[in-house]
Amino acid sequence: MSATKTKTAAAADATVASMEGAADASVKSFEKSMSALRENMEKATKGFETSQAKIKENVEKAVKTSEEMLAFGQGNLEAFVKASQIYAAGFQDISKHLAAASKATLEENVAFSKSLMGVKSVKEAVDLQTGFAKASVEKAVSESNKLADVTVKLAEQAMAPLTARLTIAVETFGKFH
Repeated sequence: MSATKTKTAAAADATVASMEGAADASVKSFEKSMSALRENMEKATKGFETSQAKIKENVEKAVKTSEEMLAFGQGNLEAFVKASQIYAAGFQDISKHLAAASKATLEENVAFSKSLMGVKSVKEAVDLQTGFAKASVEKAVSESNKLADVTVKLAEQAMAPLTARLTIAVETFGKFH
């Protein structure tokens, strides 16, 4: 029986050794699988972090661009309002000047009419009429020149804020081409 026990013990030892080898192989395979899983998880995490960083960067760029466009639009609106205010104030000044000139002309016409009624001869009437006509034409030309100068100046002043915004637009958006 001792030979049978020895064979059985040898077979048991071989089975145990075989089981230990299978267990070692299973442990190594499990460790290899876990290592691969860890690597893939790290890669996925890094990829996710990179994607999130890019998304965050793009969102920040979009927000900054939106803020810049909003500020640019607000600047345009402010320039338009300022130009409108300058134009309205200038037009009001021109209207006051025209009203004053019209009043002065009416008063001069009334005074001329009164002086014309007091003439004693036709020659005196013609001389008075000629002098009045000459003075009226000179005054009309002078007033027209003043009005043209004031109008041109007003147009330049009213356009200045809009021209400044156009310059900014060209400088800002011209750099993208």
